[in-house]
Amino acid sequence: MSEKLNDYGDEKIGTSDSSPNHELAEQAGRRSSVALNIVENPLKRVSQPQASADAMAFAEANGMPEHAALFGRAAAVARAPDSFEAIHDLTQEERAALIYERDHKWHGPKMLWYSIGLCAVGAATQGWDQTGSNGANLSFPEAFGIHNGTSRDAWLVGLINSIIFLTAGLIGAFITDPLNHYLGRRGEIFLTGLCLTATPIGSGFAKSWQGLFAARFIMGIGIGAKNATVPIYSAEMAPHRIRGALVMFWQLWVVAGIFLGFCANVIVKDTGNISWRLQLGSAFIPSFVLICGIWFCPESPRWLMKHGHIAKGFRSMDRLRAHPIIAARDYYYSYVIYEEELREAKGSGYFQRMWDCFAIPRIRRANYGASTVMLAQQMCGINIISFYSSTIFEQAGYTSDQALYASLGYGAIQVVFTIPTLFLIDTKGRRTLTMITFPLMCIFLLAAGLSLLNKTGSAGAQIGPVVLFIYLFTIMYSLGEGPVAFQYSAEVFPTIQREQGMAWAVCINNTFAGILSLTFPRMVQVMTQTGAFGFYAGLNLIAWGMIFCFVRETKQLTLEEIDQVFQVPTKTFIHHEITKTAPYVIKRYFLFQKNTPKPPGIIEKGDNVDRMVEKMH
Repeated sequence: MSEKLNDYGDEKIGTSDSSPNHELAEQAGRRSSVALNIVENPLKRVSQPQASADAMAFAEANGMPEHAALFGRAAAVARAPDSFEAIHDLTQEERAALIYERDHKWHGPKMLWYSIGLCAVGAATQGWDQTGSNGANLSFPEAFGIHNGTSRDAWLVGLINSIIFLTAGLIGAFITDPLNHYLGRRGEIFLTGLCLTATPIGSGFAKSWQGLFAARFIMGIGIGAKNATVPIYSAEMAPHRIRGALVMFWQLWVVAGIFLGFCANVIVKDTGNISWRLQLGSAFIPSFVLICGIWFCPESPRWLMKHGHIAKGFRSMDRLRAHPIIAARDYYYSYVIYEEELREAKGSGYFQRMWDCFAIPRIRRANYGASTVMLAQQMCGINIISFYSSTIFEQAGYTSDQALYASLGYGAIQVVFTIPTLFLIDTKGRRTLTMITFPLMCIFLLAAGLSLLNKTGSAGAQIGPVVLFIYLFTIMYSLGEGPVAFQYSAEVFPTIQREQGMAWAVCINNTFAGILSLTFPRMVQVMTQTGAFGFYAGLNLIAWGMIFCFVRETKQLTLEEIDQVFQVPTKTFIHHEITKTAPYVIKRYFLFQKNTPKPPGIIEKGDNVDRMVEKMH
């Protein structure tokens, strides 16, 4: 008997040249892999006894002899995760723990929830600063003499607002790799937390627009480095079945920061000349909480593994899982995939790994997807609301106080409607949510812009529809693109290139956020608010088309299994979506043909096919 690889080289099937059944099994495996691009479990390349023996040897060789038997059983579970109840070597306690995990996907130890929650709090700094600037825009230009309506003043206000995102994307994102290498995930988060505690306070004490610009310049570097690390840290700790929801706590706390920033704006609005200083300075609060709590979190197990601290990595994973058998299963499976990645990377350095994000087809396709969702977050126009909603509402007819309260409602809407996505992102999926919401975002943003043309009647007759459509636009954003962007980007890159890939994605996101913030005041002067809203409504449709072409579904796959998702060539993926998925959606949801059969996905997990092939043997 010989061993053959299928067309993708990802499924070994024992064959005999003369056996019809074996030939049929080979053909079934090939058809399944080509048609569905099976997500391969590399442990299935060997028998269960061999996988267990290899895992025990792994534990012995890496200073964990007391856990050798545990890793042997864990490897058997990782090899057949959907049929672990048939593994006789498991203890009754281990089998019960695995069954409970399967039936209660939100089950996890307190340390997992503490670590994910604390990192998410750090995300509030960015949202809080955005809205602090939003409120401060009503008064700091006057304090610094740049409020006269000239093009120079418009550019200066835009530059002060945007500089944190420009430096975040162009500097902060790209120092992530060396900071992570030398300080670890926790150390990097602590350092950037210190930066983001000091710089908002410095902004509040600025004596000139140049001083405010300098403080925000440094703040942006910290934001960029933090934005690239915290989602990775969360993704590397989270179980794969709820990774989307847990990593999405990042976005939940970004919008919570936006809401809290608006609350702070309202609270200090009557403090006179220092109101803008308090609005900017208050953004230090979430970062202070972050630096106080981060050292109680375990280091990322995958970072420790990557740096050769294998035993310490397992101890870290054990703190993040409900039972040692679950921790050993997840950790050993990650190690097996990581070893394969190492063979491909062959010890490449920082710049080579960055180049690989564009040169290696699998990583390039992941880069397409991550860059698309990050760019789409800026193209949709949400940040013209986050940066300038108070100004927009004031120019539409509200008083300054009314504009702040309307902005507070905008922040509350984001928080409330981000929460349902915690439960949708791992069931409906990342791609589905964005594909549904972007066309609606286009409609609502365009409607908000057209409402500004209503010059008849009272100011309330104009501002009411504007606020309504902005709120509806925000609801759609909170149910789709908002939670997806950073979560998706943090998970799609291989372990070897994760820092470089995330750095590039954060660069894209923050740089274009900076460009948006920089240009919007001048855009309003030249195009009016209606023209600006219409411009971004059009960009929503372009972003929707980009998502259709480049963003692939990754729900409920491990970080390692996602590697196989991006093995499918882009041309093949687009052809499948146009010829299979799109006709189904049109018939099922637009023509109401409820009996339309759902087409097979181009990406499927291969356990059923594996069982079929084994049965045919």
